[in-house]
Amino acid sequence: MLLDALVACAGVTLNAVATALKLDVRGARVTAEGDLDFRGTLGVAKDAPVGFRAIRLKFDVEGNLSAEEQATLLKLTERYCVVFQTLKTPAAFDVSLSAEPA
Repeated sequence: MLLDALVACAGVTLNAVATALKLDVRGARVTAEGDLDFRGTLGVAKDAPVGFRAIRLKFDVEGNLSAEEQATLLKLTERYCVVFQTLKTPAAFDVSLSAEPA
């Protein structure tokens, strides 16, 4: 689910940036993959970490773009993708639980 959210956000952001800059982008394929030890998530090994250790995000863009335009498109997509930025610089969390008597 996390990688799906990243791909969706990055794709929408890439499209918005390309449109705003009037870049010749006719299509794009965004993929993400990551390294995850399921033993930690499943509680099988207490010493195994929970969560991704590495994530790789890839853009395959169809269009006539110079090297400079490609670099700008990537830089701005990274800058404005909310999911990417949240993963790169984690937000502060406040977690609580409340229960009502049965």
